[in-house]
Amino acid sequence: MKTNLLLCFLSVTSLTYGQRDREIIKQIDSINSIATIYYANNDIVKSFNSFNKAKALSENIKDDYGNAIANYNLGNIYNLMQNTDAAERCYSAMLKSATKIDDTYLIANAYFNLGKIYKNLQKFDNAISYFDNSLKYAVNIVEGDKKENEKQQIQAFLFDIRMNLCETYLNNDQQEQALINLLKVEENFKNYIANKNSKGYFNYIYGLYFVKQDLYNNAISKFKEAIALLDEDNKNLKLLSEAYEELSLSSAKSGNKEEAYNALLKHNYYRNKFLNEEKLKEDIVTKSKFLIEDYKNHAHLANIEKLEQQQANNKIKIVNLVISIMLLLLCASLITLYVSYTSKKRLSKILEIRNNELEKTKEQALKSSELKSKFISNVSHELRTPLYGVVGITSLLLDNNNLSYRDTKLLKSLKYSGDYLLNLINDILQVSKMENQKVELKNVSVNLKDLLESISNTFEYRLQETNNKIKISIDNHVPEYIKCDNVRLSQVLINLIGNSVKFTESGTINLRARLLSIEDNKVGLRFEVEDDGIGIPEEKFSTIFNNFSQLETENNFNYQGTGLGLSITKKLIELFESKIELESEVGKGSKFSFNVNFEIDNSRTNSISDADNKQSIQPSLTKKLRILVAEDNKINQIVTKNLLNKEGYLCTIVNNGLEAIEEVKNNSFDLVLMDINMPLMNGNEATKAIRGFNNIIPVIALTAADIEDVKGDYKSIGYNDIITKPFDNYEFFQIIADSINKQREITKFIKAS
Repeated sequence: MKTNLLLCFLSVTSLTYGQRDREIIKQIDSINSIATIYYANNDIVKSFNSFNKAKALSENIKDDYGNAIANYNLGNIYNLMQNTDAAERCYSAMLKSATKIDDTYLIANAYFNLGKIYKNLQKFDNAISYFDNSLKYAVNIVEGDKKENEKQQIQAFLFDIRMNLCETYLNNDQQEQALINLLKVEENFKNYIANKNSKGYFNYIYGLYFVKQDLYNNAISKFKEAIALLDEDNKNLKLLSEAYEELSLSSAKSGNKEEAYNALLKHNYYRNKFLNEEKLKEDIVTKSKFLIEDYKNHAHLANIEKLEQQQANNKIKIVNLVISIMLLLLCASLITLYVSYTSKKRLSKILEIRNNELEKTKEQALKSSELKSKFISNVSHELRTPLYGVVGITSLLLDNNNLSYRDTKLLKSLKYSGDYLLNLINDILQVSKMENQKVELKNVSVNLKDLLESISNTFEYRLQETNNKIKISIDNHVPEYIKCDNVRLSQVLINLIGNSVKFTESGTINLRARLLSIEDNKVGLRFEVEDDGIGIPEEKFSTIFNNFSQLETENNFNYQGTGLGLSITKKLIELFESKIELESEVGKGSKFSFNVNFEIDNSRTNSISDADNKQSIQPSLTKKLRILVAEDNKINQIVTKNLLNKEGYLCTIVNNGLEAIEEVKNNSFDLVLMDINMPLMNGNEATKAIRGFNNIIPVIALTAADIEDVKGDYKSIGYNDIITKPFDNYEFFQIIADSINKQREITKFIKAS
């Protein structure tokens, strides 16, 4: 009977303790879950406190699973605090608990995190050993029966292990082992739906492998793929910054300095962005370190108080010993606080130094950009001035009917070379202006038919050389006069026609202006440039519009150029709020086209079809009109004077601003053409002086500098308009006529009032 009672008592006791353990296990799981939420919300201190509580409870009831989870998360927190030793202890404790319960996933995780610690410590052999063990256990997990979402989670874990292993192999100069694992990762993509960040990380590591093999073109390709994915995901700024840095280094080694420079700028931008985020994280970490230390002190003090209560009846010497321990702990706390303060102060100093370095780097980059723009502007001015003389005098000589066929051919060749150099300068300037976003479209009245014929005539010599011909086709009812930026539109068509002429021999280039729509004072036109040349392969469609891109053929030496024409054309068409279209087939030719909406100049002739037999409109004001030309360059004086005399203007030449002021004071002129850069007194100073006694006479600035550099304040100086040298003759005389017309209207209004 007594035996039966004893057995019943033991059974009840066992059930009671089993029930209690299950309740504690539930409590441990709940604490771990809440602590995980705290950690996700960057509430590090609460998370740390909760995981420590869960760890203590699990150790009391020997709950190895709860203990492993708590140690895993504490290891993550110590990692965040940069306390590597404490993190390693936690992960080792996690491995011990996970091994006891034979939890494959937790074992693999423990090995993986230990491997990352040794990788960061650059102890690569140890890291590889841990990663190999982690991989061995993780592979066993995949082979079991799992749900689809669990399989994807495990595949993601496998991906992280292999990629860290690849990176460690590369750091340890074991490229062959790295490649084996990269190929395995690539094979596993069939079963793993990877996110953009993971794919970006994979391409980045693959790029590092190619760098190790000195295969820089392959590396560049992989880094670009990585950047495209990471830039779209825009979460891992550190990896994105490193990818741009490696792209810059690889591009520099492969000889592409511009791509290297652009990638370096991107690297600096994302590095700064990453450092700013890291600074915020460091603030959180620093505060958390302090609060965790404070928590430890409070916990310890609480334990001491508990001991004091439990041992209240003990001897006085024990109480004294406890007091001594408290004093020692207080000193330790003060030392800890002091060390924490000095560490924070040292960290702040380091951050201040880094910020100053970044500011200096930014200033140097800005100065470099300004120097580049200034250099391009100055060089263009020095090149345009003599080119004005070359092109102008050549044009004048070509108007001489007494030239022999040989001399005419040589002069046409000279003019073509001058025009080519001018277009090259304009292309370089165009790239610089577009980088600085300084390009703005003008809106002037343009005779479309005259404009297209003028563009066609510029290719006369090149057409003879290549045995090509240009055919112009304009739809009926296209307005004769439209308002647009004729310089930009001409540049687009010249670049497209020039491209067709370059890749066509003994063929035809069709230049078409098609009517899309017409309503009120708006017209929609489609411009097409079609040739029957060598054509463009379809795989080149996306690259020929890039800067410095050239079509490679077996005879590529015949087609050399700057590689800027089509890139600039694409950007200019985008300024017209349109986009370029390309149709091409190798061996059959190419067609470039774009659609643009223009304003109709209703004050001029209605349509080209009604004006085919009319002469091009020229200002009827040239009879006996006097123009003063202020120009110091003798060759430019000859060119300008002959152009004006040919159109019937009377022309007076002066050499500087002082002479211009005297001429305007003592004589009557209808207009002044004022060169900006002259000795003794420049054009700006002279114009301001003239405006002091004459506000009526039109003054037009002549400059070989880029018009965008001076047009911002030309009206405040006193100019009515600006003409860039070498100028388009049609635009030159149109601006002169418009300025004189406006001056006459003002004069009539003043007299009438």
